[in-house]
Amino acid sequence: MIEFFFDCSSPWTYLAFHNIQPLARELDVEIVWRPILVGGIFNTVNPSVYAQREKPVPLKARYMKKDLADWARSAGLSIKMPPTVFPVNSVKAMRGCIWLDRDMVPFATSVFEAYWGEDKDISQDAVLAEICKKVGLDEARFFAGISEQAIKDQLKANTEEVVTRGGFGSPTIFVNKTDMYFGNDRLPLIREALLRGKASAA
Repeated sequence: MIEFFFDCSSPWTYLAFHNIQPLARELDVEIVWRPILVGGIFNTVNPSVYAQREKPVPLKARYMKKDLADWARSAGLSIKMPPTVFPVNSVKAMRGCIWLDRDMVPFATSVFEAYWGEDKDISQDAVLAEICKKVGLDEARFFAGISEQAIKDQLKANTEEVVTRGGFGSPTIFVNKTDMYFGNDRLPLIREALLRGKASAA
């Protein structure tokens, strides 16, 4: 089993979200999608992210932009970095993923594409309404659903859980509950872990 803790506001998470799905299909492994708020993680255990944004190292920042573009090209995705609004408040979008539960993938995909591919501000209700229309969701039900206290509580609980389990950002990926990986570029290691697990179970 793969647990995928994610926030749509992260470009590396967009890549990993896209890339892990064919891997899971190929190896016939279930993905449990776990929406989180990455800002909550940064506030709790990884505030250095904010310092890096305030005082970036120019050489490193320039390379990161190239690295992201290279990975996006490899995945066949379009990413604008940075988007016009960055960082973005993704709380409503991530509550939407919680509310949709097992049906969240088309919505999450469209949120990622709207923000990273189309440079749309996913904190805005109008943008979320447009995404709802695109994926066939009733927007009135959507906005009512994401305002439910249980949905808000679950998003907070997921965020706290990933920190408790050792996570410090998005995407945080677990194989079989305890084997943690961070980031899009760890997918080859995840593949190896899954294959080892299948071999030992055979």
